[in-house]
Amino acid sequence: MRNRHAKILATIGPASRAPDTLRLLHDVGVDAFRLNFSHGSHEDHGASVTAIRAIEKETGNPICIVADMQGPKLRCGTFEDGTIELRYGQTVEIRQGTEPGRDGLIIMPHTELMDAMVEGTILKFDDGKMQVTVVSNDGKSAQARIDVPGLLSERKGINVVNTVLPMSAMTDKDRVDMAFALTQDIDYIALSFVQNAQDVHDARAIIGDKAGIIVKIEKPSAVEDLDDILAAADAAMVARGDLGVELPLEQVPVVQRLIIRKCRALGKPVIVATHMLESMIDAPTPTRAEASDVATAIYQGADAVMLSAETAVGRHPATAVAIMDRIIGAAEKDPVYWEYFESAKLPYEATAEDAISGAVRGMATKLGVKAVLGYTLTGSTVQRISRERPPCKIVGLTPNKRTASRLALSWGVLPIVTEDPADFDDMMGRVGRVAKDSLGLKKGDTVMISAGVPFGVPGSTNTLNISKVD
Repeated sequence: MRNRHAKILATIGPASRAPDTLRLLHDVGVDAFRLNFSHGSHEDHGASVTAIRAIEKETGNPICIVADMQGPKLRCGTFEDGTIELRYGQTVEIRQGTEPGRDGLIIMPHTELMDAMVEGTILKFDDGKMQVTVVSNDGKSAQARIDVPGLLSERKGINVVNTVLPMSAMTDKDRVDMAFALTQDIDYIALSFVQNAQDVHDARAIIGDKAGIIVKIEKPSAVEDLDDILAAADAAMVARGDLGVELPLEQVPVVQRLIIRKCRALGKPVIVATHMLESMIDAPTPTRAEASDVATAIYQGADAVMLSAETAVGRHPATAVAIMDRIIGAAEKDPVYWEYFESAKLPYEATAEDAISGAVRGMATKLGVKAVLGYTLTGSTVQRISRERPPCKIVGLTPNKRTASRLALSWGVLPIVTEDPADFDDMMGRVGRVAKDSLGLKKGDTVMISAGVPFGVPGSTNTLNISKVD
């Protein structure tokens, strides 16, 4: 049982792929692992899944695995000399094709981008280091004014700031990667560069109920369609890298807080990602600003914070996890952290499930409850309890291993795989054993149990019991 509520999601890469390293990362604080399909082979990712599930079996701790799709990453083509110089105020020609570009000419392989560019479209290259504005496009060739100069290398990324592209969030590569991931016992598929809710529906048609869907919010168009996107998804990621390129920088913290707030209202996990402890790719300690950034995400109510290159290729992957664990723990010990959740208003549905979960926080505070234990088949009831942010431990009891692994990403939840109880007395006996063996509670400690009667029926949560540990 972690001594914190928010979760840590760590990216696997060359620095962390070895089974012994994965075990170390889990032991020092990782609750979920991310497979980045922009890099690595299917063989690499399959071996990582096998190693993680072995750790899960050894420790008895369900672990969440996220397969992150590359998405339609736009890149410029090649150049005759490898690079070209973009000079301020000059005009550059942009054409679709495969031949090498040259000084004054950028070739790109994306027909969709050529079709979408109109006067005023802004293109940013190489993570925003250079910028041009389209002044004309006759369908065959576009002319663009250079606003931010620099040296442009071949195959650098392109961000389209103010245009919705006529292309799906899933590429042919993504479909192949997704099909493989779904054979590997993963828990979530993360969709990159989602533009609208239809992108999520298209993915759902392929994924079905084999995995949950995480939408990565990294485009302004996704922010505009945020409500419909979140309604269609199972979880969200604030992907601040590309979001910070396509949005004005000062808007990124505002959007981050907006996404966290909306996800919590829906009872869906939300992850804050990108550049959290970036300096630890090389350095053994983060900057004070990075520590503050992680803490800010925790204060805002994020379910999880993510490490990217820090654990994938960094020199100190386990140290980065340990430091993130310490930052989360310190923020959660601050009384102000809990005051925020007390003041935040949540929407409620007219269901027994919401009535029960809505009562949990107040009762846990007034009665000094040590833990709330929820029996669940799909995880929905426990996620509704999690969104309340009660000041006690949350245990998700489920007979479904897949549900347990997904719940490992939700705030405060300790998932435990167990059979449904036969009757009420059996339930109380099981709860007593979990309270003592898994939570370390003592005789006389107060716990709450949420369950559905009859047992084993999805969506039947209708009981909240207050009890003392025997």
